[in-house]
Amino acid sequence: MDPGEFWAWSLAALGLAGAGTWLARAYALRRQLIDLPGERRSHQAATPRGGGIAIVAVLLAAMAWLAWRAPGDAVELGFMAAGLVLVAGVGWIDDHRALPALPRLLTHVLAAVLLCVGLWHGGAGPLDLLTAFLAVVVLTNVWNFMDGINGIAASQAALAAAVYAVFAGEGLAFWLAVALAAAAIGFLPFNFPRARIFLGDVGSGGLGYMLAALLAAVGLGAPMPTRLLLLWPVSVFLLDASLTLLSRMLDGERWWQPHTRHAYQAWARRRGHPRVTAAYAVATAGASAAALALRSFSLLVIVLCYAALLALGGMAWTLLRDRCMDKRHAPPRDGQPR
Repeated sequence: MDPGEFWAWSLAALGLAGAGTWLARAYALRRQLIDLPGERRSHQAATPRGGGIAIVAVLLAAMAWLAWRAPGDAVELGFMAAGLVLVAGVGWIDDHRALPALPRLLTHVLAAVLLCVGLWHGGAGPLDLLTAFLAVVVLTNVWNFMDGINGIAASQAALAAAVYAVFAGEGLAFWLAVALAAAAIGFLPFNFPRARIFLGDVGSGGLGYMLAALLAAVGLGAPMPTRLLLLWPVSVFLLDASLTLLSRMLDGERWWQPHTRHAYQAWARRRGHPRVTAAYAVATAGASAAALALRSFSLLVIVLCYAALLALGGMAWTLLRDRCMDKRHAPPRDGQPR
């Protein structure tokens, strides 16, 4: 890898994302795309949304550049880009006028199929395709669920993408991971510590989709230990989203509707957005460092360590929810949604 090319690529993605976010904010203010405070939101001031379109634009430009530089990979990149356009497109529409959950989910499924077609064209096997499909459907929605306080979704995406770049080492997946990390960092000054614009569904969905695409691309044909280690950088988000979803289902709530019952949201109400976003970043950085350190270990050791990671994460989630959840955000006694 040429260091000059690496820095030029990174700074270009960062700068374009920053400029694009500034333009997106101006557009959102002009079109009155504003998220207002409310019982199901974690912010206290009216804030424009849709800034994530800048990150999506940078990633599409990066794919076009890579396809031009490596025509042999153009088909795979084209299908990946088509999936990103679908996910970001339905999110962009939802940012302008609310869409029902089913059309959005069906669009995510179609995007997952498109990514799988591209990977299949590149020689992916059944396990690779299954991983890609599940990763898109899960991470696209997880990043949407978890985008609830300042900086958390973009910072988590930047960290995970940076780790995927290290795992990839070279090739298309490396350059796309670097572009994603840099673009997310370029967006962050507009969203953290004070939010001047939110990602919107266009951004949160786009981040989740691209992380899923990178997870699948980096793990293409890799041994099982590596595939498992690739889950570690996204495990903090996966744990909070999964346990919260399970908790809401057990409480008889309408789990598909917006809410503020995630552990990070309950904690942020007590400690503020910057501290919680930083704490989640530290947790993800620790999990990612462990994943990189375990690359030469056996599958058994990795499985045992991952089980310990999930157990610790589950205990932390339970502790945060029990200590920070207040009566306004707890489910009613009859189990029915408010």
